[in-house]
Amino acid sequence: MCLSIPSKVIKIDENNMATVDTMGVKREVTLDLIGEKVDIGDFVLIHVGFAMNKISKEEALESIKVYDEIVAKMNSEEIDPSEGDANYAT
Repeated sequence: MCLSIPSKVIKIDENNMATVDTMGVKREVTLDLIGEKVDIGDFVLIHVGFAMNKISKEEALESIKVYDEIVAKMNSEEIDPSEGDANYAT
């Protein structure tokens, strides 16, 4: 299963490539698979270098808030980092 973290579009070039910010990590993705106009400041969900969906700012901020809470709990050891792996590593 893949969980996509909302990424904010911070730059779009003439080849429809966007620079996105995913919780502080910047990367390049193509916007070619999105059927609607994407502007700087919009939020997208990405998978292996492709922006797949555009989502509302409200949805993006709520998702980021949840991810931040999970990371904080993992850092404080309230959640064991291996918890929830369903023993896939074994």
